[in-house]
Amino acid sequence: MSVVTTEKHGNVLVIFSDNPPVNALGSVVRQGLCDGIDQALSDDEVEAVVIRCDGRTFFAGADISEFGKPMKGPDLGQAIDRLEASSKPVVAAIHGTALGGGCEVALACHYRVAVPSAKMGLPEVKLGLIPGAAGTQRLPRVVGAEAALPLVVIGNPISAQKAHAIGLVDKLVGEDSLADDAIAFAREQIGKEPPRSSEGTANQDGVKNPAIFDEFRQKNGRKIRGFDAPEAAIQAVKAAGLLSYVEGVAKERELFTKLMTGTQSAAMRHYFFAERAANKIDGIDPNIDLIPIMKVGILGAGTMGGGIAMNFLSAGIPVTIVELKEEALDRGVGVIRKNYENTAKRGRMTQQQVEDAMSILTPSLSYDDLADCDLVIEAVFENMNVKKDVFTKLDGIVKQGAILASNTSYLNIDEIAAVTKRPEYVLGLHFFSPANVMKLLEIVRGEKTADNVLMTAMKLSKKIGKVAAVSGVCPGFIGNRMLSPRQEQANAMIVEGANYWDVDDVLLDFGFPMGPFQMSDLAGVDIGWHRDPDRIESLRDALCATGRWGQKVGKGFYDYDEARQRTPSDEVRKIIAEFAAKAGKEQREISKDEIRERLLYPMVNEGAKILEEGMAQRASDIDVVWINGYGWPLYTGGPMFWADTIGLGEIVAGLVKHGLPVAKLLKEKADEGGTFNG
Repeated sequence: MSVVTTEKHGNVLVIFSDNPPVNALGSVVRQGLCDGIDQALSDDEVEAVVIRCDGRTFFAGADISEFGKPMKGPDLGQAIDRLEASSKPVVAAIHGTALGGGCEVALACHYRVAVPSAKMGLPEVKLGLIPGAAGTQRLPRVVGAEAALPLVVIGNPISAQKAHAIGLVDKLVGEDSLADDAIAFAREQIGKEPPRSSEGTANQDGVKNPAIFDEFRQKNGRKIRGFDAPEAAIQAVKAAGLLSYVEGVAKERELFTKLMTGTQSAAMRHYFFAERAANKIDGIDPNIDLIPIMKVGILGAGTMGGGIAMNFLSAGIPVTIVELKEEALDRGVGVIRKNYENTAKRGRMTQQQVEDAMSILTPSLSYDDLADCDLVIEAVFENMNVKKDVFTKLDGIVKQGAILASNTSYLNIDEIAAVTKRPEYVLGLHFFSPANVMKLLEIVRGEKTADNVLMTAMKLSKKIGKVAAVSGVCPGFIGNRMLSPRQEQANAMIVEGANYWDVDDVLLDFGFPMGPFQMSDLAGVDIGWHRDPDRIESLRDALCATGRWGQKVGKGFYDYDEARQRTPSDEVRKIIAEFAAKAGKEQREISKDEIRERLLYPMVNEGAKILEEGMAQRASDIDVVWINGYGWPLYTGGPMFWADTIGLGEIVAGLVKHGLPVAKLLKEKADEGGTFNG
């Protein structure tokens, strides 16, 4: 059966697309749309056309698998130009999502009707691109530049109701009557001159008030910082008001081509596929029977435990949270409620949703109340003896067949599992702080972790809105293991003479949200400090001994004002100089290039060792971890893709130059001119 078919309903020709799962606009679909419109124009009985999709959605976008390959058949721009040029009215009947190319198809139709649950948008910017089939030119001409900017530059979809309000959708129709309502609407347009999006005039708002473009840049500065595509999108929307349609399309094509052939889009497309690949576990049947998770237990109601609990509560999964003392339990539950209340104040959930989430939370002071949970996650003090004691108790209380998980960020899962009689049901679930906000979930697969346990955790991660990546058992797993050599080099360089604010600024310039010393101040310089001011064994000890414990006390590596704005500290400069002198370290100037190389190259080297040891399945999983858990800039594709981009030979040469070790796998790939990501 053909992917695109047609069906006559009296004087209306309905063109259907049935290209599961999301009606992607591949070459066969594009050709089918052209053939369908040709059929309508050549049939005198047909007076109007409806374009509709079977399945769960309208066209949800381009076929991304075609990116970078020779084009087959008509390109999307040619196909949809044929729709707009039709002398007979063409109506898009939208359900599900009309995204990217799908939205461009809808824009090329003369009219758009949609069910209220539908969503529309141009998310190409999330792949480092802009729309490439005249979307940046048709949309502003239909809804105006001001309304078009967020859709094209930020890329988040909008509801059909919002689309109707701004003029993108002509009519909202019944959820269950889209087919009939679209045909009826098409008949109403017979005999009228079809309105063509390319001839719209709403784009003049940007000509009359050109300040809207700079105002938009300023308002969204943090979101778009470092990315090339948003600025190109702004330029394209602006061009829609300054140039003719034909010239505007040429400008869009010029901007699109530059992005398509650039490293940022390649990096962001790499990440798109990397996130999906991370869900696939080598050697495990994806259809394996999973363990139903109907109730979750959390041990520990502190910052981590409470944040972890919120993930499950928000997904509608009942949680029992256990603490040892009433005061700690009450405080933890109070923080959970406060977090939800703040979210409601920001309009991101209703008060009823707050109450619904809190209603399925059961606070307890007894381990026994965890007995009937399907999954129990401990979030207690990061100490192996404490963890072992907890798992021994849980093993004797929690029902057989339930999963026991540790939120440890560093400790050996196999050693923890060994104290239980069910090591095959034990794994690590390393949430990142704040656990109710951060997207990453490192799933640590123990030596004896059962396949169905691992796959249950992977599926559950999606349900609670996390991006998961699997790690083997090694100190620090993937993320923290790679963080260690970066921190070692950061600490070494400031003792050798580098300014610590320069070290931070190098990472900020690279695209990280903060540098290592800012991060230390935010977390607390005194975390893990031995609390003896006379025992100075490290630079951190020296800072803590003078009460420089971080932002919470107004001074750490930096001095902080009431707005928590940082300023380099003269006292810290003196402390570092004194510490360096005692350590016999001669001070020298260290360039920003050296700082960048010594911070980032050892991370790539550690990533290579992780791959060598089989602690990560694939290099792209490492990229997923660092983008979602540590703020590595998305537009570079992650540490391993970035290394591929600049060349592994360059990484090796830099490591050798700075006297740093080179992993065997890294050296081999560099020697053969290879990459981590094939």
